[in-house]
Amino acid sequence: MSRSLRFRCVAACLMLLTPALLGAGGEPLRAPGITSQQWLNSEPISSQALRGKVVLVEFWTFGCRNCKNVEPHIQQWHRRYKDAGLVVIGVHTPEFVYERNPDNLRDYVAEHEILYPVAVDNDARVWQAFHNWAWPSIYLIGKQGKIRYRRIGEGGYQETERTIRILLDE
Repeated sequence: MSRSLRFRCVAACLMLLTPALLGAGGEPLRAPGITSQQWLNSEPISSQALRGKVVLVEFWTFGCRNCKNVEPHIQQWHRRYKDAGLVVIGVHTPEFVYERNPDNLRDYVAEHEILYPVAVDNDARVWQAFHNWAWPSIYLIGKQGKIRYRRIGEGGYQETERTIRILLDE
């Protein structure tokens, strides 16, 4: 099975939900920084700037049908919770060559009215730092900078939103 087909099948078929990614001591893992050199809709965002905020990180690529299905929910959460302290960051990690072209990504972001920051991850460094393996994937990072929730694939929207609200209330 080819790499791209395997990842697409995983994203389409597997709905993995974990309350948190846990380290050896059972504690949630600290989220890695999003170290992309190129961003859309924002200047680079440092880990320092995210302290005390709840952060939703979504790994996506604009050619992925499953990512397109998740997109309206991400946009809705951005609109609904940005003033309550939620920061949404899209990490665009391309699968195909045409998705690597910054102009194609810029056009997609404009056409789909994506207003939250998008980190361009053409070299998959952020993808690797998170040990991510499928599109779409959502990570929720609590105010202490630790990964508190991960969702791989479509669905689970009520559970994800409930977790957003819990983390914002902490």
